[in-house]
Amino acid sequence: MQSNYIEQLNPQQKAAVLYTDGPELVIAGAGSGKTRVLTYKIAYLLDQGVAPWQIMALTFTNKAAREMRERVELLLDAQDLGKLWMGTFHSIFARILRLNAEKIGFKSNYTIYDASDSVSAIKHIIKDLGYDDKVYKPSSIQARISNLKNAMVSPADYKRDKRWAQEDIEAKRPYLGVIYDAYCTQCRNSQALDFDDLLYYTNVLLRDNPDVRARYMQQFKYILVDEYQDTNFAQDLIIKQLAGDDTKICVVGDDAQSIYSFRGANIDNILNLQSIYPGLKIFKLEENYRSTQNILDVANSLIAANTHQYRKHIFTHNGAGKKVRVIRCASDYEESYIIANTIASLKRQAGYKWSDFAVLYRTNSQSRVIEKALNSGGLANDHGHMRSPIPYRIYGGLAFFQRKEVKDALCYFKMVINPDDEAIRRIINYPRRGIGDTTVEKIHRCAARKKVSMWEVITRPGFYGLDVNRGTLGKIASFKAKVDEIQQLDRAGKDAYETARGIIEKTGLLEILMGDKTPENISRQENLQELLNSVKEYVDNHLEETGNVATLAEYLTDAALATDQDNDQNADGDCVTLMTVHAAKGLEYRNVIISGVEDNRFPSYKNQDRLAQIEEERRLLYVAITRAKENCIMLYSDTVVMAGKPTPVAPSRFIMDIDPKLLLMSQTSFAASKAGSYDSYHSRWDRENEEGYKEHNAHQYQSHRASDSPTRAESQHLQAASPRRLTPVRQVQGRPTTGGGSAHTPDELHVGTVIKHARFGEGTVTNIDLTTDAKITVNFNALGQKLLLLKFAKFDIVG
Repeated sequence: MQSNYIEQLNPQQKAAVLYTDGPELVIAGAGSGKTRVLTYKIAYLLDQGVAPWQIMALTFTNKAAREMRERVELLLDAQDLGKLWMGTFHSIFARILRLNAEKIGFKSNYTIYDASDSVSAIKHIIKDLGYDDKVYKPSSIQARISNLKNAMVSPADYKRDKRWAQEDIEAKRPYLGVIYDAYCTQCRNSQALDFDDLLYYTNVLLRDNPDVRARYMQQFKYILVDEYQDTNFAQDLIIKQLAGDDTKICVVGDDAQSIYSFRGANIDNILNLQSIYPGLKIFKLEENYRSTQNILDVANSLIAANTHQYRKHIFTHNGAGKKVRVIRCASDYEESYIIANTIASLKRQAGYKWSDFAVLYRTNSQSRVIEKALNSGGLANDHGHMRSPIPYRIYGGLAFFQRKEVKDALCYFKMVINPDDEAIRRIINYPRRGIGDTTVEKIHRCAARKKVSMWEVITRPGFYGLDVNRGTLGKIASFKAKVDEIQQLDRAGKDAYETARGIIEKTGLLEILMGDKTPENISRQENLQELLNSVKEYVDNHLEETGNVATLAEYLTDAALATDQDNDQNADGDCVTLMTVHAAKGLEYRNVIISGVEDNRFPSYKNQDRLAQIEEERRLLYVAITRAKENCIMLYSDTVVMAGKPTPVAPSRFIMDIDPKLLLMSQTSFAASKAGSYDSYHSRWDRENEEGYKEHNAHQYQSHRASDSPTRAESQHLQAASPRRLTPVRQVQGRPTTGGGSAHTPDELHVGTVIKHARFGEGTVTNIDLTTDAKITVNFNALGQKLLLLKFAKFDIVG
């Protein structure tokens, strides 16, 4: 254990960590070390004798939960953290629901629908009901149902309170309530819960079962919540239901970074905490460890214009740094080339890598012209030579678990645990077995008519009167036999990996891909292989950390709860990152370029009606600025292309909120002269510097607001994937558990022994615990300290 870990904190962090007298709110400014406070708070509580199972720590991403757990392990290397209730809202509440499923009318092996499963189910319901899917778009209906559930509105509530129906009548979808009811019925028949159900039914469980609520209120002595400004109504309500009189709640967040109201986040949850928890003590973390003071001064000046907030002033000891630059361009076309030139110039002059740059924008449609400029390398240099293309990636491409071949395999995995309707629809005819869409629809309609799942009809087609011919019945029976065969794998008591590997082999999912040697198909083979690798890693980590064999059901829960942020693995290679500001939250780059800082983008033309909307848009720009560590550059244009025509626009009103003395104002020659046609901007610049703009005194900057006009119509942005070396997969195999490693006894080890672990690499034993199950603490060179159960850990002793 690091005995002096508390001394590693600054005074404000230390005060927040040590406070245990009552409810507390930690307002953590951007880059102020909020994760460190949460981590050290947990470590401190455990160090003070609080049992792991008495602590609930909630995050929004699996990545954040993993990082916190690993950091706590580093601080308290001898602690058994397996019983610590730490994870995402959805994973922790899924765990509670599985333990109490019968109280809400579900079985404990319920399936979790991800967003695509929900959309698919809704699509079929809309078709069954005979509604126009152009009016009732499945994705839009799914979003509306999600909002209803997060507002704790059941189908029955929807029928009782006409306000909800009136909203949908005005939206010209009067039968949404019917779809909502049918969707909930199908989920219950299929024993499936979607992501929103995990929150909804946890609230229902606690509300309708006082004994369950009392048990958890008594168990959780401390509740810690990360990013509280991002919580929605349902999440906030669960915390309120779990927080008893003796519960010490610690909420960490930053109201200045509340930017997700479109997802249901409610800033009032954090702003109103004092009225909910009497005696709430507020701590402010204002020392920033990320940015320079000039960047922070601009951020402070901007956010000061908001009225609804916890006032704070973030500062740093990183030095003043360069001023934030604002560049006025003649057009968005010119702006995109300024961006490319600026990146290329800074890289060459300061020795940055491409990956040190991020270009942020308000909407995805803005990326097209930026991509075009990056692909061309920017403008020709002074010698007339075109630059090489600038490598880039669009952050947040198709997530691993959303790729077709992976989804197909996961649906077969689900069939082993709980054959739900959406899994059946996806794989009943994949690989092809002659069961067409017409037959699938007949099975579905029969199931709906009899109020049972599709699997029930497949199991007993004659009993339920399925109207298909004898040949089709034979094909359905063959499918059932295949499912029965793979279900036996799970019943054999094998771990998740052995079961998953058997499923891949017996279903022929990999075999049918092996016949096609195209690069695309080889990539699909690699994805299936990587899926098995992920199962293997989960099994091995679960065994070594908990001593328990991981089941396929546990793996599926983990995979279903993986978030888009967790799955963005397109970070390999040296390239510029392009993304929306919303996607950038939580990230940081040495150089941040913010494109399109104009009215109708900042703020969006859709969010200008109410003060609350304007203030959230201002917070969005605040988040963008505070992503920067060394350089922050904002650009705006005098004209943007709308409907194929250059249209005048005004600079963002938020630029006017910032003290002009803090900004370095610049403009291109074309922006100053307004000369020349739009199409020739890039060839007619009178370049004052390499990037294509000249600087002038901030006090000479003049506002030039144009009349309000609609924003440029959104266009589908291009996707840029990082190149990968493709290698064919020849057989189904998981990543090996060891590299010739084996189990060892405590007698073979001593403090200082150097071991080599297949997954964690080389490390040094720092502690041996012989109480109960023997454990060793190893300080691995690559990832720090981990606690291993000796009887399950396999490794080589190298010194």
